Amino acid sequence: MKGKRIRWCVLVLAGIAGLGLVSCASSRSPQITITTPLGRIEAEVFIDEAPISAQAFLRNVDAGVYRDGRAAFYRVVRMDNQPENEVKIEVVQGGVDRETGDTGVPYIPHETTAVTGLTHRDGSLSLARMEPGTANTEFSICIGPQPELDFGGRRNPDGQGFAVFGQVTRGMDVVRRIQQMPETAQYLDSPVSFTIQRETR
Repeated sequence: MKGKRIRWCVLVLAGIAGLGLVSCASSRSPQITITTPLGRIEAEVFIDEAPISAQAFLRNVDAGVYRDGRAAFYRVVRMDNQPENEVKIEVVQGGVDRETGDTGVPYIPHETTAVTGLTHRDGSLSLARMEPGTANTEFSICIGPQPELDFGGRRNPDGQGFAVFGQVTRGMDVVRRIQQMPETAQYLDSPVSFTIQRETR
């Protein structure tokens, strides 16, 4: 028992693929829903394990950053579309693209997986960044385990990895469908818009 909180593991069948996701969460973990034209993605946010990243993400959700057509999944990384990368990963990335618009959202201090103890596994939500401490609204969802995104991983040359802050609990079939959509140089030909809201228990 961690911090005298009750923890549990729930097996969730991930869509028509029939793949299992095992989620070990605190009873306090907030739940979110990412609504897309292709379906809903449900996730939990680890405010205890990754307080800096998770609280910043939830502030963005509560402030409406991911509403009113501002946010979209716009980048997909597959084994077949990263020929220049020696270390390959598989993710779907979205948020408010900082290259196409000013988010007005402060940067988030980098919270490594060495600090949180979390890892990049199938369905992990992780903050996207350039240099450490430059994440704001953009995040990725892992397709399969991605240890090269953890602290010490080789995907980013600085070795600091990326900050896991949540886990998909339902809707990985939607994530995989987005990943397989037509793209050019990893950027979707037709970005998939989404909204995010917090769920109440």
